[in-house]
Amino acid sequence: MGDSQSWTAAPAAAQRARSVLATAWSCAVTTDGGREEFVGAHSVADDGRVLLRVPEDSALLTAAICAPRGEPSAVLEFADVAPVPVHSRIRARLWLAGWFAPEDEHLVFTATRVVLKEPSGAVVVDLDEFAAAAPDPLAGAEARLLTHLADCHADAVERLTRLVERDSLHGAVRVQPLAVDRHGITLRIERARAHGDVRLPFHTPADDVAQLTERVHVLLAQANAAACPRALQRQRTDGDG
Repeated sequence: MGDSQSWTAAPAAAQRARSVLATAWSCAVTTDGGREEFVGAHSVADDGRVLLRVPEDSALLTAAICAPRGEPSAVLEFADVAPVPVHSRIRARLWLAGWFAPEDEHLVFTATRVVLKEPSGAVVVDLDEFAAAAPDPLAGAEARLLTHLADCHADAVERLTRLVERDSLHGAVRVQPLAVDRHGITLRIERARAHGDVRLPFHTPADDVAQLTERVHVLLAQANAAACPRALQRQRTDGDG
């Protein structure tokens, strides 16, 4: 479920896909021979090719050796999981269709089709854009940043809700930081039986953690100048009662 707050200043689909690929810890591979799960076994080349380390007795290795080169012979699936505990923690799924080729100690996977699915829908990512894109500069630090914000700065998260349209906070029982990238921060608005996500864009993109800290402080300053949302005021009053 989405909310009415506009989703502005967001990463392009190719960069979002590369961020999911760079930070995912596990990978599911489906071939004609079946489906295998690999944990901590993949890395990514600069051009987006996936390097996968598999056991010598893996059925995938046999399939890669026997498959005709250049034909789609496998589908790789990656999940982007929110580091903060929320309902529906999978923020996106990434599918790569393509083929494997043995190379040194790896299987090298070249994609012929890239599909990114997010709550807003699925999109086919242009292959040239995918190959040229880089992960978001904050992707590697995102999990640490979000868990720190949720665990140690719940008051700051609540203050940020002052920047959210009141309709989006209707029925809210909890707000958690869901995602952050160089363009903005996303809050998960949880309700008793549903949830919605609201994006708060930065005034200018952040290229590192120091710049991110400054961007968040700007948002907090804007929040301090805003009125406290009536929805949260009522929740606190009801809770006190």
